[in-house]
Amino acid sequence: MDIKKVKNPLNKLMQDRRSIRKYDPSVKISKEEMSNIIQDAMTAPSGFNLQPWRFVVVDSDEGKELIKPYMTFNQIQHETSSAIIVVFIDNNSIEKIDDILAAEVKYKLRDEETKEKLSSRIKTYRADYSPERLLLSQMLDCGLICMQLMLSAKAYGYDTNPIGAFDRENFANAIGMDKDRYFPALVISIGKAAEEGNDTTRFSVNEVTQWK
Repeated sequence: MDIKKVKNPLNKLMQDRRSIRKYDPSVKISKEEMSNIIQDAMTAPSGFNLQPWRFVVVDSDEGKELIKPYMTFNQIQHETSSAIIVVFIDNNSIEKIDDILAAEVKYKLRDEETKEKLSSRIKTYRADYSPERLLLSQMLDCGLICMQLMLSAKAYGYDTNPIGAFDRENFANAIGMDKDRYFPALVISIGKAAEEGNDTTRFSVNEVTQWK
């Protein structure tokens, strides 16, 4: 085990990203720049390209006050960050499949005949998913985009902290989301760091990898 490091200098963002708990509260990220950070992160892959992630950016004093009781012990991040990004799973993301495939036809990524066949196949396949399997699948998709979002933020000069300890049961309703449809996968604080993030250790490849 050693201090985390990368072999390829082009992967330096992965090494430099740290979990930050205290930010400079005077720094606010503009809506345009926040949109760019999220847009870049949305290059992440997802099952059937359904892109089940939905974002709520809480950056106003009023919005932060709404979610404060549900942030449990993460109050420093909540109070000092430029924003709190809530990444939700849309349990009805399958509703967007025809729009997604129509866009692929528009950009000549597939033809109309293939689009119709694929739409039918995906809908049939997803209809057999149990709620547990659907949640597991979409949690994976949201995990992929959350990591990309944090790396994207770092590339724009901001720092983040993934927060899993929050009141999931009541978070959606607190900010006006339908809790039966939208499930909060992760909360991410974002802002300009006001502290040095701690370095951390990582296992070596040989400690966690088998070769067959």
